[in-house]
Order: sequence, then C-alpha cells, then structure tokens
Amino acid sequence: MAILQSTRRMFIRYTLAVLLVASASASAQVLDVEKDELKFGFIKLTDMAPLAIAYEKGYFEDEGLFVTLEPQANWKVLLDRVITGELDGAHMLAGQPLAATIGFGTKAHIVTPFSMDLNGNGITVSNEIWEMMKVNIPKQPDGKPVHPIKADALKPIVDKFKSEGKPFKMGMVFPVSTHNYELRYWLASGGIHPGFYSDTDVSGQIKADALLSVTPPPQMPATLEAGTIYGYCVGEPWNQQAVFKGIGVPVITDYEIWKNNPEKVFGLTKEFTETNPNTTLALTKALIRAAKWLDENDNANRMEAVKILARPEYVGADEEVIANSMTGSFEYEKGDKRPVPDFNVFYRYFATYPYYSDAIWYLTQMRRWGQIAEHKDDSWYSEVAKSVYRPDIYLEAAGMLVEEGHVSKDDMPWDSDGFKAPTPAADIIDGIAFNGKTPNAYIDSLKIGLKSKQSVQGNDIVSD
Repeated sequence: MAILQSTRRMFIRYTLAVLLVASASASAQVLDVEKDELKFGFIKLTDMAPLAIAYEKGYFEDEGLFVTLEPQANWKVLLDRVITGELDGAHMLAGQPLAATIGFGTKAHIVTPFSMDLNGNGITVSNEIWEMMKVNIPKQPDGKPVHPIKADALKPIVDKFKSEGKPFKMGMVFPVSTHNYELRYWLASGGIHPGFYSDTDVSGQIKADALLSVTPPPQMPATLEAGTIYGYCVGEPWNQQAVFKGIGVPVITDYEIWKNNPEKVFGLTKEFTETNPNTTLALTKALIRAAKWLDENDNANRMEAVKILARPEYVGADEEVIANSMTGSFEYEKGDKRPVPDFNVFYRYFATYPYYSDAIWYLTQMRRWGQIAEHKDDSWYSEVAKSVYRPDIYLEAAGMLVEEGHVSKDDMPWDSDGFKAPTPAADIIDGIAFNGKTPNAYIDSLKIGLKSKQSVQGNDIVSD
C-alpha cells in the first residue's frame, strides 16, 4: 500500500510539473510549498467536512499538498499532537487556540487562518427529563412544542433535583469548547447556574446548580442512555443519534441560542505558519474551496457530502442520521422534523473568515466563568484575538483564489476591520446584544457570571 501511495504521489508531482510548464501564462498560482506531505487531525463530527471535501475533491493536491487525515481520540490528544508536531494542523474547538495561547491548560501559541463553520450544535436531554420539561413548554396549535425552548422549562426540574440532594449532571465535550460555553449560556439564560472555575478548582462546578463534565462527542448518546448524565451539548451527528436511537430529545440548536454563531477553526502552531508560509496559504486555499463546495447552489452538494462523511474513516455514522441536520432540517422529538436551513453553514455569511470578534466572544465566556481569573481591559481582548486569528493569511489565500477564478470577489469581506457588526439582542437567546469591541461592557451586562472586576477565591466571589 505504501509503495502504491508513493508511486501515486510521484505521478501527481510529475503531472503538476508538466502542467505548470505547459501553462506558465495561466492565472493559477501553485505555490512553492515548503512542506508537501502533511498530517491533519480531526474529531468525528460533521463539521470536519471541509477537511474531508478538500481531500476527496483533490483541492489539497491542486495546491501540491499530499495530506493524510487522521481521527483523534479526543480534543486534548488532538491539541497535544499539534503542539508536538505529530500533526501539522487540525480541526479544533475555537476555544483551543485561544486557551493555549493565554496559557489556560496547555501553553502554546496556536493560530487560525480559517474558520470552519457556523452553528452545528444542539442540546439534548434524556426522555425522562424531556417528559418533565414538556409541562413547562407552550404548545403550537398542532400540539408540538413552541421553539426555541428556553432553559426556563428546565429550571423547575433542576431545582427539584437540588432540593432532593441529587446532582443534575450534564455533558459537554471540553472545558474550552463552544459546547461548554453554549450550554452554560443557555442554562444561565434560564436562571440555572452552571458553575465557576478558579485557579485551584478546574472542575467548573463552584456554586453550580447543574454539574457539567467532559464526555467525548461519539460517547454522548451511550453516556446519556446509561443514565450517567441527564443531557448534553454536542455537535452533529450525536444529537440526531439520540433521536435515531430513541433515547433523548434535542431541545434547542445553537442557531437558536445565537444566530450564526462561530464554531470550529483550523488550528496550527504559530511556528508552523512562520516556517511554512506558502504551505499555510496553500492549505487555506484548499479549505476555502471545500467550504464553498459544501454551500454552493443552495446546498446542492450536501447529500454527496453526507455519503462521504458517513464513511468510517470520517464520521462513521448512518447516512440518515447525518442527513437529518446536514440537508437543511433538524429533528427534535421523533417525527418532529423542522426546517433549519442554516443549521450547518460552511461558506455563506463569510463563515470561513476568522473574525477577531468571534475570538473575543470566546474570551468573554472564559472570563465570565473564571477560566480567565482576573479582570482584563478591553485592549487585552483585542490583542489576544489578533495574535491568534489571522485574517491577513486568509485574505491573501482568498485573493489568489479570486485571481484563479475559484471564488467570487464578493464572497470575501475585503474591507472588514476584523470585527463583525454587533450581534443584535434579537439574535441571542437571553436578549443581550454582543459587541466585540466592548467586551467588559458585555460581560457586565450578563445576569449570571463574574463581572469585570470580580474573581473566584475558594467558593466565594470577591470584588477587586
């Protein structure tokens, strides 16, 4: 097999060389990459799709890159292997490059030139909890629940468990995951305290009404079925898997928590990007093309993407389960399938552009729950965001793709200062607007969580 791969690579290299000579006047810009054999890591989630598509459609090879994609056991292993160089880059939780760079957990300078998607997560509860919640949820004329379902409907159940001395346990995928922050955001919006972190207690359960802990994404349904947790927040297909297996009910998507929220990123060490600048541009070009393919022509390619992702080397779930969310709909209760055309967004709305304001939202949540222990001024948030998110690399790669005719000039936010327009209150579940340029004002506007001048000491919240 290794001999066949080597022969294939030699043939592709030879073919590329011939084509370059024959078309020297063409507009295509095949970069002189510093490293052409690369290994990228991912977790088995549908939002790894840009990597799979860039590989399957030959976009990496178009750039002279010979890529191996390798699933990882969990997010910690994935990050550690990028840091050690065992992986050249990876599909990452958006919070991972930020947390590593500021030294929360593993310390390393990780950067991202590419945002992999918007939305894509959901919060699921067990059938038992769903039956208890339903009495608190208004119904449509057809008898189905009114969406979005707020955490207000869960609060009486959490309070009941607490009064009986029973811990209400929920799962999320990693302490700096979008899933942790989205689950915390949803719970807090309904008056349920998800707990604080501190320098001496990294459980995240200080003063918590609901106890959140880490469960790897593919293990979520089995952990729920076993009764170890009562609910979880995870990416697809693991919410739809609970519906498919009849063991739980997704109650809300992250699109309903925060419309078009940022999700995963592609992460590399800063050292890699500095040592291999052309390679970094080339892989960013390939990923942008893959994202475009996933969304183009009103998601016309999604069923083909579903078939690719269903393979065991990628996500390894049933096509039907993956298609439930990847093709413009989302199934809540069994048989309650509703249109959610933007549940997975890979390209439109400038989804691939690494906005500083997206990074700052994650940092505000780290600060809100005590992962960033002390007050930071607004300029600190901006400086950290700019050290990790690299729209300069992104736009250079995008400019080449425009010249080559692969993408339209209108597809890119050329004049952006790196900040999205403020997210209006109507687009967020708790009705509180977000402006990335004023992070401390945003933190102070949230009802539950640390305020800008507070910190956690032991089990107490103190003001500076």
